[in-house]
Amino acid sequence: MELMVVTLILGFLFSLLFIAPRFIKSDETKKVHSDANKTVKAYNKDEVSLHNKRTDCWIIIKEKVYDVTPYVEEHPGGDAILAHAGDDSTEGFFGPQHATRVFDMIDDFYIGDLEK
Repeated sequence: MELMVVTLILGFLFSLLFIAPRFIKSDETKKVHSDANKTVKAYNKDEVSLHNKRTDCWIIIKEKVYDVTPYVEEHPGGDAILAHAGDDSTEGFFGPQHATRVFDMIDDFYIGDLEK
């Protein structure tokens, strides 16, 4: 009897290895589709320029707008991030001082596109 219960439990756990990835994948697919349906906000340069302080810092990188306010105090380059607060930071962002991980991090601060 005990052997049968253990076998059933192991069988159930083993089947989860095949079933669970299907559920996880479908949830990830839903997330990708829901992100694709988000409306992207557009900002003009005048709007971005208002956010030029340590406590309210937006930057433009390649025609995209980022609110980096939460990152200002953590920035390894100190106040260098404030040099172009409220303005285009593309040149500084792609400078040699940045490690490649910064390219992945910046997406977390994306808030919209720059109006053309």
